[in-house]
Amino acid sequence: MNRIKLVNLVIAIVSIFISTALSAKICVQLPNFSSDKFQFKDDIKVSSFDGSKIAANVFTPKGNAPANGYPAIIFVNSWVLEEHQYIIQAKQFAEKGYIVFSYSARGWGCSEGEVNVGGPKDIQDLGYVIDWLIANTNVDQENIGISGISYGSGISLLGLAQEPRIKTAVAMSTWGSLSESLYQNETPRLFWGFLLVSSGFITADLEAAIGSNYANLVFNRKIPQTLDWAAKRSVDQYIDLINARNAPVYLSNNFGDNLFQPNNLMKFYEKLTVPKRLDLSQGTHASAEGFGMVGLNSYTWNNTHRWFDYWLKGIQTNILSDPPVTMDVAGTVPRQNYSNWPIPEAVEQTFHLAPRGLVSNGELRTSPYSPWWPKKNTIHSGIDTIATTGIPLLSEVLDAHLNLPVKTWLNGILRTNGIFFESRPLSNKMRIRGIPKIQLNIEPSLSQYQLNAYLYDVAPNGIGTLITHGPFTEYDATSYRDRTINWEMVATAYDIPRGHRLAVAFDTFDALYAVPTILPYKVEFKFNNRTDSTLTVPVVQ
Repeated sequence: MNRIKLVNLVIAIVSIFISTALSAKICVQLPNFSSDKFQFKDDIKVSSFDGSKIAANVFTPKGNAPANGYPAIIFVNSWVLEEHQYIIQAKQFAEKGYIVFSYSARGWGCSEGEVNVGGPKDIQDLGYVIDWLIANTNVDQENIGISGISYGSGISLLGLAQEPRIKTAVAMSTWGSLSESLYQNETPRLFWGFLLVSSGFITADLEAAIGSNYANLVFNRKIPQTLDWAAKRSVDQYIDLINARNAPVYLSNNFGDNLFQPNNLMKFYEKLTVPKRLDLSQGTHASAEGFGMVGLNSYTWNNTHRWFDYWLKGIQTNILSDPPVTMDVAGTVPRQNYSNWPIPEAVEQTFHLAPRGLVSNGELRTSPYSPWWPKKNTIHSGIDTIATTGIPLLSEVLDAHLNLPVKTWLNGILRTNGIFFESRPLSNKMRIRGIPKIQLNIEPSLSQYQLNAYLYDVAPNGIGTLITHGPFTEYDATSYRDRTINWEMVATAYDIPRGHRLAVAFDTFDALYAVPTILPYKVEFKFNNRTDSTLTVPVVQ
């Protein structure tokens, strides 16, 4: 108990209570209907390997079919949602001559079985879905694609890797590594983990392993076994299968997605040797793609149509001649285009941390700080500071879609519990593109501690606009004396205006993440002529 903050325990208990008391699956069936272009059936039940019935609907085009049959797109539901979430997009594809098959993965909606989180049961179900398509529709077996948002995107990528009858995949708000998404830098995702587990218990039949694995992360127990469970559901473990097939992949994600933060997906993209595309937008989890799901104009969904039209119908949409990597830069238009990831034009600009004084703030210097005698700054745990990611979920939406970013008066950061370092006013605009990195020379007073880093654009009035952030946690820092730690912040695309300052702040708590201990501790930031603490920022000119 003394290792976990009380709120972590409360959340875990609430999750267990919800699992037993509030289960109520969403199960909807629409009437069958038809138009002059397609027929819609919503009473599909696919019998899977274990007898579980997988609920689905299908749009089938009318008219003269191509000689080899109709190309097909399979849609897989997101977490909490079910097979009907894509019905607007499915209708549009059907009107263009696609068979569109949407299903609720096992445990969701009207489907039987228990939620398997992209595990072997889900992949077997997908195989039976394709068997059903071949047996019951005039499908072109050489041109079957798959897509989904969030949970459905993970199954789509895992299916592309393990089911050879799928030609291509479009994965929106997806993950490359589920292990890193849940536990990168040994930091459990408290807010999003609780939201997923509790909402899943309410709206689906979850396997017991899901709740227990979430509790393992929060309570720091059975970590190797839990990460092994997650690794088996991480598409980066199957990348060789995708590359061997040369199967085309279109990926999208959002910079403000604190569920599936974009870093591990960008690394997955880098390792792909197949025809590929990566679009990064502003917003939180699934927010950029969600607009298109309800019929509004969407950059990602427009490209999804172009992608499937090219790969499944052979239409020259020029999707492959476009720059394969795009980034929606915060607060600016148009979208920025790049030839690859990592961005070839990007250079790493390194700032060196220098200590704060009795009344002065810490510095970000362009040259190393080498004092004649060692110095240190100390912060304490126990009280949060105004350095923060804001209100989980709400702040990301307000920032991306209403241009209301998280603002902080940096001089108001409580000096006993936080610290910040800032640069001189920038002589030129700084165009940050990619993953900022932190290196710190520190000495924690306990073997369990956490540091949260916040990157800011600081206006001349001292108000900082949050650019990005990143947590770092250790549960067993056995050699914690004068240690050097390194970690990545969440990837970003942001322009700091000329005359503003760059700043990085640190404290020991953020609402997004579980803390490792309720015991008070301190972290000393060490400065000497032997080691260097740095902030490295990827910049394009």
